[in-house]
Amino acid sequence: MSIEKHITVTGSSTVSWKDAIIKTISKASETIQAISAVKILDQRGKITNGIISEYYVDLDITFLVEQ
Repeated sequence: MSIEKHITVTGSSTVSWKDAIIKTISKASETIQAISAVKILDQRGKITNGIISEYYVDLDITFLVEQ
């Protein structure tokens, strides 16, 4: 039997939403072992002078609980 745990994390990038997702998962994997899935919960951006200057993502990260 396997048990999964879910946490919600928020990350950002000045490049794109895709970059924010990749960087957030990479950073989370430094301290969370056995990440098995990710779900994008929300995407939003900060507007500066009429353009998106920062991209934000909220992710639901799933990982296996050690037994």
